[in-house]
Amino acid sequence: MTRRGLIGASVATVLALAVLAAVALGRLPAGATLPTHWNAAGEIDGRMPAAMALFVGVAITAVVALVCALVPALEPDRARRDAGAPVLHAAWAGLLVLMVVIEAKVAAPAFGWRLPALLPMMMVGVLLIVIGNVLPKSRPGFFVGIRTPWTLTDPENWIATHRFGARTMILGGLLVAAAAVLPLGPHGRMALFVVAILVAAVLPILYSFWYWRRHRAG
Repeated sequence: MTRRGLIGASVATVLALAVLAAVALGRLPAGATLPTHWNAAGEIDGRMPAAMALFVGVAITAVVALVCALVPALEPDRARRDAGAPVLHAAWAGLLVLMVVIEAKVAAPAFGWRLPALLPMMMVGVLLIVIGNVLPKSRPGFFVGIRTPWTLTDPENWIATHRFGARTMILGGLLVAAAAVLPLGPHGRMALFVVAILVAAVLPILYSFWYWRRHRAG
């Protein structure tokens, strides 16, 4: 999807979520609260007044979309902007879907919906998989990508790191999704989630450094 298409999708998403929030709020009694956070066992461990719970998600979605829309305008090099577009667009679209899922989860009690407690966690895993699939298309840029001192100063390091990072991010996404659906205890689920994030986020940084050391020595 193009940047213009994503801007249109973002506006439509924010408006739809605002309508959903308003309808949900109208179905709830005065002074009602809604769950906004779930622990690793899928149990509610955080609540907010209904209006705040419903409209905070709308506001966050608007801010996320605005940031994603502004990033290309801040990129001073058009070639770099175009090179980072696939990753930015995938992350942008994925975040919109994630925010829809989170808003639906928060609003669910107002409509009597029974959504899986760990559905947002599973969608985070899907988001990582989506981003991982487009990472190899990324080329050096100022704002988008795995930006380390070694990738920013060496295009070959950037390409190699993003190819490696694609695999680790997909693996991390699969582990996050598994943590959401497997019948694990709270500690086991949280441990698997932490391992998944380390795999997705830390291993590419270490690989970038290793690649630099290896080729510097050569």
